[in-house]
Amino acid sequence: MGQKTALICGISGQDGSYLAQFLLNKGYLVCGTSRDAQMSSFQNLGRLGIREQVKVESMALNDFRSVLQILNKIEPDEVYNLAGQSSVGLSFELPVETLESIATGTLNLLEAIRFTGAPIKFYNAGSSECFGDIGTTSADEFTPFRPRSPYAVAKSAAFWEVANYREAYGIFACSGILFNHESPLRPQRFVTQKIVAAACKIAQGHSQKLQLGNVKIRRDWGWAPEYIQAMYLMLQQPQADDYVIATGDSYSLEDFVIETFNGLGLNWQDYVITDQSLFRPTDISYSCGNPGKAAKNLGWKAQYKMPEVVKMMIENRLSYDKG
Repeated sequence: MGQKTALICGISGQDGSYLAQFLLNKGYLVCGTSRDAQMSSFQNLGRLGIREQVKVESMALNDFRSVLQILNKIEPDEVYNLAGQSSVGLSFELPVETLESIATGTLNLLEAIRFTGAPIKFYNAGSSECFGDIGTTSADEFTPFRPRSPYAVAKSAAFWEVANYREAYGIFACSGILFNHESPLRPQRFVTQKIVAAACKIAQGHSQKLQLGNVKIRRDWGWAPEYIQAMYLMLQQPQADDYVIATGDSYSLEDFVIETFNGLGLNWQDYVITDQSLFRPTDISYSCGNPGKAAKNLGWKAQYKMPEVVKMMIENRLSYDKG
C-alpha cells in the first residue's frame, strides 16, 4: 500500500484544519480546497503549524465541472466534505446560499465520484440540527429528522443524498451526524467562542457586557479534535454507514456561561444581558445525542464533556491573547 491521499473540502474551517493535522500525522498526503485558494489565508492551518504541509486547490462546490476537475487532478482515496455555510443563525439570512453550498455541493461531489468510477471513500458532515426538537430524549441513527432552520433543511437533504448514492450505486459514502463540537478554532460568530472571548476580556480588565439570546437552550457539547477521529474511523470500516457522534450529555447555554465565568473567578450575572434580537425565528430547546453505535462499531467515545471543553478553550484564549 502506497501513501493515501485525502481531499478535504472546507479545509480552512475548524474541523477541516484539525482533520488535516490528524491525517498528516497518519502519514496521508493532504489536499484541501476552498473557493479561492490563492486569496484564502488558511489562518487555522497556520495556527496549527501545518500550512506548508497541505496542498491547496480552488474548487467551487456548486459547479460540477470544477468538482470533477479536482477529483481527476488529485485522485484521492478519501474525500471529506466539510464545506458549506456553517452557521445556523446565518442560514435564516442566507437560505439560498446555505442550500446551494450544502445540498448542491454534496450532490456534485457524489455525482463526480460516481462519474469517475474510482473507489473513493466519501465522508459527509451531517448535523444534529437535522433532528429538530426531540423533547428530552437522546437522538440516535433511527431518530426522524424534523429540521427547524434552513441550515438543518440543507443538511437533511445532503444526508439523504449520501444514503441514496450508497444504496443506488454502491459508493462507499457515509454521514457523521455530529452534535455541537467546540475548540479554539471556532469563529467568533459561534456563541461558545463569543462567550469565552468576552469572559476572558472582562477578566483582563476590559469593562464590557455580554449580550446573549436564549440561554435556556440545551446542547450536547464535545471537543472538536476528538470528533475528527470519528470521521476518519468511519472511512476505515468494511461497510459504509452513518453514525451519531456526541458525548451523550446535554447542558444549558447558561451552564456553559456559568462554567466559563466561574473558571475566571467572575460572577456571570454581573456581565450577561439577554438580548431579544438574538433569539432565532425557530430554535431547538433540547439537543442530546446517543453515541452508542459509534462506541460499538468504531470504538469511539468522547473523553471530554462541556466543563473540560470550557477549561481548554479558556486556557487557549488566555495564552493566545498574551501571544
